[in-house]
Amino acid sequence: MKLEAVLLELEGLAKKVAVRVTYEAIGGELGAGGLCKVKGEWRVIVDKRTTPTERVSILSQALARFPIEDHAPPEEVQKLIDQSRRPPLRKSASGPEGKKEPG
Repeated sequence: MKLEAVLLELEGLAKKVAVRVTYEAIGGELGAGGLCKVKGEWRVIVDKRTTPTERVSILSQALARFPIEDHAPPEEVQKLIDQSRRPPLRKSASGPEGKKEPG
């Protein structure tokens, strides 16, 4: 599946789960964007200067937070979203890099 087709699928999927996608001029670092809630509505705001690859990444990360299984996205799109899902953080006795905390 071509990158442009993947992007269109992600944008369509966002619409199905009631997430508005907009491309705007965002100040700051190039490639910025992400999920937020504005006046009770979920939105993904993407810097209009981003590349198609960055847009796919931003949208797949945002959509990973929503239940999309009922919308049956194409397999390639489903895999991208699944890869963006992060496992929950677990508490452990280890600090950074697996070293034991003093105590």
